[in-house]
Amino acid sequence: MSTLVSEIRPGAYFDSVVLMQLQRGLVALPGIEDAGVVMATPVNIELLAASGLQPEVKAGPDDLLLVVKAESEAAGRAALAQVDELLARRRSSARAAFFPKSLDAAAKTLPEARWVLISVPGRFAAGVAREALHLGKNVFVYSDNVPIEDEIDLKKQSGAKGLLVMGPDCGTAIIGGQGFGFANRVRPGSIGLVGASGTGLQAVTSAIHALGGGVSQAIGTGSRDLKPEVGAVSARQALDVLDRDPQTKVVVLISKPSEAAAAAPVLSAARRVAKPVVVDLIGLAPGAAKLDNLHFASSLEEAAHLAVRIESGSASPASSAPGMAPNGKYLRGLFSGGTLAYEAVLSLQAVLRPLYTNVPIADEQRLQDPLKSRGHTILDLGADVFTVGRLHPMIDNDLRLRRLRQEAADPETAVILLDVVLGEGAHPDPAAEVAPAVSESRQRKGLEVVVVVIGTDADPQDLEAQIERFRAAGARVHTGLSAAVDEAVRLLGHTSEAPGAPLALADFRSPAAINVGLESFYESLVAQGATAIHVDWRPPAGGDERLMGILARMKSKGQAP
Repeated sequence: MSTLVSEIRPGAYFDSVVLMQLQRGLVALPGIEDAGVVMATPVNIELLAASGLQPEVKAGPDDLLLVVKAESEAAGRAALAQVDELLARRRSSARAAFFPKSLDAAAKTLPEARWVLISVPGRFAAGVAREALHLGKNVFVYSDNVPIEDEIDLKKQSGAKGLLVMGPDCGTAIIGGQGFGFANRVRPGSIGLVGASGTGLQAVTSAIHALGGGVSQAIGTGSRDLKPEVGAVSARQALDVLDRDPQTKVVVLISKPSEAAAAAPVLSAARRVAKPVVVDLIGLAPGAAKLDNLHFASSLEEAAHLAVRIESGSASPASSAPGMAPNGKYLRGLFSGGTLAYEAVLSLQAVLRPLYTNVPIADEQRLQDPLKSRGHTILDLGADVFTVGRLHPMIDNDLRLRRLRQEAADPETAVILLDVVLGEGAHPDPAAEVAPAVSESRQRKGLEVVVVVIGTDADPQDLEAQIERFRAAGARVHTGLSAAVDEAVRLLGHTSEAPGAPLALADFRSPAAINVGLESFYESLVAQGATAIHVDWRPPAGGDERLMGILARMKSKGQAP
């Protein structure tokens, strides 16, 4: 009979990639059936419980929780006894290069670096970003769960200094040909992008590449930049720098949900650009196809086609083949990208009811319990509720694989819709883990699986190999979301219906960078040939809020060591 064995490490901090690797290392040990390695937040405790891994322990959100399901207590204890060895083995292989201990030391070691990538836990991210701005660096803040008050303050500071803050919650950028965070390898060209959405930028840049176009810059802003209280500061700065960039001929502006009042500042800035601007503000219906220099698109794929058509004069629409309706009733969409999930909801809400989601357009669509699907359900598994203390699903497939099996076991599920997003920083071979689960799910009579693969033929995961592996597993595969949604709906028997000081242009020609947080982002930069340095970061004062406050006050008075 299986037993749970657990261990708590108070105040321990490890890169979330390390936690993923440690979890997999534990699962591979003799006598271990499953394992969980998470920060002990309430949501992670609940997720462990849903997986049958909740131990009877008391732990706080700053504690590291290790749980193993073992054949015996002795096997579980033996596995946990190897944790330090597993961590040491990983450190010995990952620490060949010199990693400074502070951002200041990194800036002195690599003075030409104009960018700092930040992916530390959310409650520390604003402090690291303020330090970077103080050092005169532009920042890319991947970290989520950062208070919006901190975002407003950071963007006020950056605007006054002529620096750019991409984020918080910014997943994607391409600066000077180098991908930051989750970015696809695309050819250089003359189409510049501004996006308040990470997977939205990936979808459009990948489509531009597939159509023969190229990208000059792809500037992320963070998902909240267009909110009225933030004021589209980063988006307006990005539009201005692309307007002044001689390499950029066409601009694409994309954002996930935006109200008309929130969109007004960025659309006003876009109209001032002396170049054509393709606009896809998802959820905001345009009043016309064209307004002055603005060309409105109704989807991410249309935005890419329109940009390439304006720049080069050619584009071709995508199509998909029809299928037969399976057994079951409902569609279940499991997305790693919030923008793709939201666009799926936007397309589906007119034809599928009841429709529930954690990225609702209308209040009645709100899914009260994201751990349990109802009716037709579209989930953004990269949302904050799933990622606090846990690695993003574009890197770690564990949460999505569990949810995929859960949905496949539900006899009311007719079609499962998945996105697989390739590129820099993403899982090195998602099909190796997801395709077998798709094949296993397809064993249930009448269940269909539709997969949309976002990527390019230059990505390290090998786009064609990924597609072929999913097809071999029985999935219906597309490279665009609209075609995938169309097929999913047809399988159900329905049819769908279609600011501040100027930024320095030189900073966008020299993407040397300092990385603070996920070491995989540093490794991705190095793999692209970028000049980069990684900071061996640890939470100040061990994460103790009281001591952190004292250190911050001492530093502001010039007393801290």
